[in-house]
Amino acid sequence: MKEAGVKAWLPSLLRLVLVVLLVAFVTNPGWFEPLLKPLTENNAPAIYNQGSLLTLTLLHLRTVLIATVAATIVAVALAILVTRPAGVEFLPLGEVIIAGLLSNNLAFVLQGGLIVAALAVLIYDGLSAIERYTARRMGQETA
Repeated sequence: MKEAGVKAWLPSLLRLVLVVLLVAFVTNPGWFEPLLKPLTENNAPAIYNQGSLLTLTLLHLRTVLIATVAATIVAVALAILVTRPAGVEFLPLGEVIIAGLLSNNLAFVLQGGLIVAALAVLIYDGLSAIERYTARRMGQETA
């Protein structure tokens, strides 16, 4: 009986410990340098100082949020279009365009930055959202 109680709170405790470690790493990455140093070669620094990791994390979250909102708007609009009788013929074209844009080479060609990162997330999120929505609207199973 006591073992069942431990099993109930152990996942929550593990999540809490991982969140605390993540917050500690994002706010003070230098604390983890001794742990990461054995993984380096030729006396390379274990942690490169590219600015505040917290700031970089918040900028990343902002980029993902912008792209996800844009992807949702575009995907829902396209999904609504292709599930109507007048737009059914555009479904294959929309899938081909989005799948073609999903190429991993996009970021390399455009050389990075906020716009490219947001575009990559928009395309990736948009494709899956369109597929899920159109499958539901057309009565198919989603994977």
